[in-house]
Amino acid sequence: MARPIAKDHDEKRALIRARAAALFAEAGFDRVSVAEVARAAGISKANVYHYYGAKDDILFDILDLHLRSLRDRICGFDAQGTPEARLRAALTEVLLAYQGADDAHRLQSGSIGHLSKDRRIVLVGYQRDLVTHMSGLLSDVAPGVFAEAPEKLRATTMSVFGMLNWFYMWNGGAGEPERRHYAGLVTDLCLKGLPGL
Repeated sequence: MARPIAKDHDEKRALIRARAAALFAEAGFDRVSVAEVARAAGISKANVYHYYGAKDDILFDILDLHLRSLRDRICGFDAQGTPEARLRAALTEVLLAYQGADDAHRLQSGSIGHLSKDRRIVLVGYQRDLVTHMSGLLSDVAPGVFAEAPEKLRATTMSVFGMLNWFYMWNGGAGEPERRHYAGLVTDLCLKGLPGL
């Protein structure tokens, strides 16, 4: 007979993910053992293996949940109004979605390479969806510019994500007001340039 799923199954997995994400982000995926994850979570190593078959399974679960949630939140966000208003709302939503996810966010840039090709394809797919969505918002604001020079659209999109990621890297503990303010600054820079700030 199969072992029943414990009532706190989801909570235990979330605890393991959170402790592992903090350790992986701080020390690097390669430098952290399953035993260290177990100690940080206050459980046995055997208990970690009850929930995850291997260390890379934990990493994939962290990144899959983070990127899928981010993709679903941003791409599913129903911003209303002008193209400019929709861009402003989307940039704000990105920074709000980053709140509390610093460890997972840090891992996505440096740890995806530790995963199998199939798993990397899944995660990169989420990232592509986000880039495509943001590209559409930017294109709606200035369709003439990008219609004549489509190569600028990807560079502009990645530059916008670069500005947003700068904030998370240096202001990870910032609250909602600071995130909204910075999202407004990035939006104004995109829409008006330096003279409009």
